[in-house]
Amino acid sequence: MPMPLDYQRATEDFNRFLADVIEETGLATRNQAYTTVQSVFVVFRRRLKPRDALRFAGLLPPVLRAIFVADWDVDAPLLAFGSRSDLTREAQMLRQHHNFSPDSAIGDVARALRRHVDAVAFEQLLSTLPQEAADFWAI
Repeated sequence: MPMPLDYQRATEDFNRFLADVIEETGLATRNQAYTTVQSVFVVFRRRLKPRDALRFAGLLPPVLRAIFVADWDVDAPLLAFGSRSDLTREAQMLRQHHNFSPDSAIGDVARALRRHVDAVAFEQLLSTLPQEAADFWAI
């Protein structure tokens, strides 16, 4: 079996995704966009059971999937979803001295992400998660 096309194009797809995040956020660099994406993913992941988080990760393109699960402590206690502003502040605290995530980071990443996943599968998965999880990715 040949290597899946998703893996062959992983770098190019990731670069296009980061360009979309830069456009959505108004950030200046790929590094800033990467930190924003990583922090939004970590905030979301902290609120999902591992089984649900892996189901979510399975819908992501390969590099985003790797970022989503990297450095994950699956034994950490689940956190409750809070307000969008509380979740945003939490995202902005990841590497806070190098994090330029705007107050709109979650919505910005959500808009970019939706252009890079199967929309039907994404909505179907979100419908099986707690409502707060679906609200997190609402745009």
